[in-house]
Amino acid sequence: MNKNNQLPLAGVRVADFGQQIAGPAVAMVLADLGATVVRIDPPQGPSWQHPANAILNRNKSCLRLDLKTEEGLEQALELIANVDVVIESFRPDVMKKLGVDFAALREQRPDLITLSIPGFASNDELRRDWKATEAVIAATSGAYTDMGFNRVLMGVNPSFSPLPLGSSYATSLAASSVVLALFEREKTGRGDQIEVPVAAALMEGLSYNSYVIDQLPERYKTMRELEIEHRKENNIEMDLSYEDLQEYLDPFYRTYVCADGRMFYCVCPSHRNHAKRALQALGIYEELMAEGLPDVKDLHMPTAEWEGETSIGVYPLPKKWADIISEKMKKAFLQKTSDEWGVIFGEGQIPGAPHRTTKEWVNSEYSNESGLIVEVNDPEFGTMKQPGPIAWLENEAEAMLTPRPRKDVPYADALAELTKCAQEHVSTRPQGQDIQAATGEGWLKDLRILDLTNVIAGPHSTAFLARFGATITKLDPVTPLYDPLIGTLFTFQTGVGKQSALVDITTDEGRNIFEQLVKNVDMVVINAPERQMIPLGLDGETLLSINPEVLFCRLDCFGAPRNGSKKNYIGYDDIIQANSGIMSRFGRPETPEEHAHLGTLDVNCGFAAALGMAVSLYHKQKTGKVSRSRTSLSAVTNLAQIPFAFDYEGRDEFNEPSGREVLGNNALSHFYQTSDGWIFLDSNQGEIEQLNQIEGLEGIIQSQDKADFIKQSLLKAPTSYWVDVFVKADIAAAEPMAIENLREDNSRVADNKVGTDKGSFAFSIYPDHPSGHCITQIDQYSIRPTESKIMAATPTEAFGHSTREVLADLGYNTDQVESLLERKIAGLGWGKEFLPS
Repeated sequence: MNKNNQLPLAGVRVADFGQQIAGPAVAMVLADLGATVVRIDPPQGPSWQHPANAILNRNKSCLRLDLKTEEGLEQALELIANVDVVIESFRPDVMKKLGVDFAALREQRPDLITLSIPGFASNDELRRDWKATEAVIAATSGAYTDMGFNRVLMGVNPSFSPLPLGSSYATSLAASSVVLALFEREKTGRGDQIEVPVAAALMEGLSYNSYVIDQLPERYKTMRELEIEHRKENNIEMDLSYEDLQEYLDPFYRTYVCADGRMFYCVCPSHRNHAKRALQALGIYEELMAEGLPDVKDLHMPTAEWEGETSIGVYPLPKKWADIISEKMKKAFLQKTSDEWGVIFGEGQIPGAPHRTTKEWVNSEYSNESGLIVEVNDPEFGTMKQPGPIAWLENEAEAMLTPRPRKDVPYADALAELTKCAQEHVSTRPQGQDIQAATGEGWLKDLRILDLTNVIAGPHSTAFLARFGATITKLDPVTPLYDPLIGTLFTFQTGVGKQSALVDITTDEGRNIFEQLVKNVDMVVINAPERQMIPLGLDGETLLSINPEVLFCRLDCFGAPRNGSKKNYIGYDDIIQANSGIMSRFGRPETPEEHAHLGTLDVNCGFAAALGMAVSLYHKQKTGKVSRSRTSLSAVTNLAQIPFAFDYEGRDEFNEPSGREVLGNNALSHFYQTSDGWIFLDSNQGEIEQLNQIEGLEGIIQSQDKADFIKQSLLKAPTSYWVDVFVKADIAAAEPMAIENLREDNSRVADNKVGTDKGSFAFSIYPDHPSGHCITQIDQYSIRPTESKIMAATPTEAFGHSTREVLADLGYNTDQVESLLERKIAGLGWGKEFLPS
């Protein structure tokens, strides 16, 4: 049997017209999961000529058609007539002008699912027709301006990053939307017309950089924030060196030099156990206790009621103790190599990992043994190491680890492949007159989820699904494991659309509550390593004995399609950034620096988990099979690095732009100062004639030093002039915007609407947020179906707010509930205040 026939999307046929990264990557994800994909390029080939196309087009049959000719258009429409899903990523209405009108096609075939991934939203009147390259979207969406406290203190603004974050987020979001539409179609026979603008996807990915909490208590301000405030108030220049900056970092959240001269990233803030284990492994715990390091019992109490000035397990630490602990940790790390510390931390259940380059990550033993990296015999590059899948089902992952190389085929063969696929797979959905009318409801209106997750990636996955109508019960312990910064502050993003209950499932009665909840839901979700599954009763055998129909999703740090040596290592976003090369690229290997956007990988891991859950739902609806879906931070780092995360014999050096001084890819794709600000020009050698015709750039063709020529030329006029002339010439360029300005210009008081009508940017202001603070945050607005409904997020409720309601729904009476609360088997909160002061 063809291995694809074993995969969950077997029988799904896709026509991929996408260009650049996001469109082809969505089709790649669907193909990895078993879909039959035909890729259609224009006669001149892909618009992005890059070795990464070998990754994006694996498992695909590729051909070229000229849709501007009658024959080419006819052939394209015939291919579309034989598929379930059509994907395109051009500017709005480009496909329609070429003769492929999605709305008209769906009138003829209501079962068809279409996906458009424009750079900017089709209802963004200002930007919809811009040439929306990765860099232009990033600049416009604040990704290059809001690069975090490090870059502010170093006086680096704007900053540049070569990571295609917009396309990375858009890929996971759009792939999820397609599979959810397939799930809906399996029930109703009806498809949908979906748009996922890359700019909106990027804004959702940057959600932790863009939300604002008015009157945030002082206890949550880091040393870096306090130094920024001090310098602004006293008009002191932001000019910290990289070395000086390190001393403003929390000791449990920074880089250390090891005995081999290489760097190790320790990430143990906000968790009492992790910090204690780290200090014990380093041999300095008892020493610090003897010196009087305080240990506050309840970090969720207001700081005015603490019995000490700070505590192990609290973030941020005050500078006094940060300095004391850092000095001891520096000396301790010098006693062993970075690899040795990697094993000690990993085996000791301590979050931390050695800094490595992307080349080392791609070629590491673990990445290859586990299926995070796979080998493909590409027709152009030979044996090629490529990223593995971003999401998978546990029992079917092996079939995803030997992708078929891309292959060029004639039109007749492509059509024959689609026809054969249709013949081999019996349709199980309503067809013809049985296709139902559009309900206008959410894709997941009947889905019930039990959420056991914490921090960012896990809870973000379920928060993402809330927009489609899922009912989510967030179950947390009565006693928190994390301090309020991670344990509470982050939940303002990850807790939307959920009801919160606190139960101690380590007790017999608490375990009974847990099992009753499992019996009453369709899906259980957790982020945890493999070793915790059996003790928690979340292994397949135990879970299915409680509810034979329940689906399961697990996220973790180093998880992979195959169990490898690091399957039980724990960690966070930052650890994979360090270990997979992102930090070495962003700051350079000798001065690694965390990629500035909080949740860079976490958020997309949440989106990828939602993709896995969608696949499980579709697979069960179609086949009746109950599955366990998986993803990890390690899997999604490869998607974020898709232009770099590959290797083959003869590959060019891994020398992509890196470091804080680098402001672009090359002279034609770079930040330049204008007479009143900055602009990012994202052109290329193929546009040199167009550039030469722009007033103010005449003579660029003849110039020997194009970087200097452009630099001198752009200084002569303001940014607004250059943006205007570049846009008119169809040259990609944009003014770098700050998220603060985007928020000011695109915020409204929350109106129970999702913001999809607002264009590419939409924020909601919650003046009466349950936390007692006025909070502004990005809408859940990037996925835009035509027929299905997207629900506006309800604000995050306080921990335990719905405990009584959840227990009552399980049949507990008032006296029983009060007894559980009195004996601390259940709880109504983690402290006196939702967000402790």
